[in-house]
Amino acid sequence: MNKCILLDRDGVLNEEKGDYVFRDEDFIIPEDVPSGLMALKDAGFKLVVVTNQGGISKGLFTKETVQKLHQKVQLSCENAIDHLLYAPLHRNFTKSLASKPGSLMMERGLALTQSDPAQSWLIGDAERDLIAGKKAGVRTILIPTLKEQESEYADAVCRNFGEAVAYILACSEI
Repeated sequence: MNKCILLDRDGVLNEEKGDYVFRDEDFIIPEDVPSGLMALKDAGFKLVVVTNQGGISKGLFTKETVQKLHQKVQLSCENAIDHLLYAPLHRNFTKSLASKPGSLMMERGLALTQSDPAQSWLIGDAERDLIAGKKAGVRTILIPTLKEQESEYADAVCRNFGEAVAYILACSEI
């Protein structure tokens, strides 16, 4: 079986703005993200973006907008990401098992990559990300942003994506 990194998008792969990030000029990829993604890929991890995008159901942006921004990340890391999964429904309109803290999106990512949850991780910036990861049976890393500074669901807290990558790679060597 493979090993996988499940990646929240806003606050992990791009800067958190405190609200929906859907305009190209607001979608800023931190310097450590492209090299970190490629380092994880080189270490044998499958990479899957798992992101709530409830702004779609609110009419703020489209699925095409989400895919366009995903392409921006892909171009930055030589297409290292294996899959983009997103939940378009907003909790104010309808309940969805795919939306975090539901774990369906995480489980789908693990299944698509044929990955062992015990060898896999989720990196997120909100407690709902970590809860979803725990439900799916993976280890979790919190990157503190505007949403959360700490969480009982975090196996580790790392200041930024580069630190999270270093932590995962160090744990993988054990």
